[in-house]
Amino acid sequence: MNKVWVYWFITDILLILDVSGWHYGLPLATALTVIQIIHFYAESKSISAFPVQVRIAYTLLLLVAFWAPMYWVLYFVILGTTAMVLFDYCFLARFMSLMPWNHNERYSVSMVFRTFFSKPISGSVQKI
Repeated sequence: MNKVWVYWFITDILLILDVSGWHYGLPLATALTVIQIIHFYAESKSISAFPVQVRIAYTLLLLVAFWAPMYWVLYFVILGTTAMVLFDYCFLARFMSLMPWNHNERYSVSMVFRTFFSKPISGSVQKI
């Protein structure tokens, strides 16, 4: 079984449980995401490695959701995580691939369209 998929599946379940009323879900999902950061940092030995960047951004979104007025962000995080688990489509990774430090192509409508609307892939979206 794919370790990345397992991480996201467990995270998704924890977040769904949180919005369903079991309020340990968000803290546990956040802790699991921090573990993922450590895991992927240990594998790559670089904080700028793409898998590490994506998990840092994801953790920041979860941390924002701890603030009650921003809890609604969690619903979008769940949608994105569920898309990752079910369809291997990671909106956050695609978004992060557009950050200036993650590509050397000039920005264009075509590039943005290709980034978000290409079919889901297994592996890094940086190859799109």
